[in-house]
Amino acid sequence: MRFTPLIAAFAMMPALALAEPLTEREGWVVTQTEKTYETLIDDVKDAVTANGYGVVTEAGPTAAAAQRGVIIPGNRVIGVFNNDVAVRTLALSTAAMIEAPIRMYVTQNEDGTATLSYKTPTLVFTPYMNEGGDELAEIAAELDADFATIADDAVN
Repeated sequence: MRFTPLIAAFAMMPALALAEPLTEREGWVVTQTEKTYETLIDDVKDAVTANGYGVVTEAGPTAAAAQRGVIIPGNRVIGVFNNDVAVRTLALSTAAMIEAPIRMYVTQNEDGTATLSYKTPTLVFTPYMNEGGDELAEIAAELDADFATIADDAVN
């Protein structure tokens, strides 16, 4: 059977099955907003900086997928951290630094609004608590409070 080039191109395109929107799950904070995807990304970055942290990484498949002809909703992971916290964490657990930066996740909803999600720093650092002890738990709690403030600033 012969395929025309157009049919062959469609046959080779990946099928796009969208997963359900993010919902609450243990150890995560998930906040639906009325903001657009682009606005929420900008507001997260502004809130991160305003609260003494830095955006140290950014990644998302949306633009790269579009370049391949695959359209997916907006999807951006923003890595957030602070050098003081990094140095304090390293003094307690070298292994825990694999989790840095801690990520905030902006996803676009079908209705054009966006959701901000993140794993709490306490959840992220849980595997290292035996090594880092009470001091690492204190850093994680501090980060929990700071991330909650960043998220609150970003969504409001």
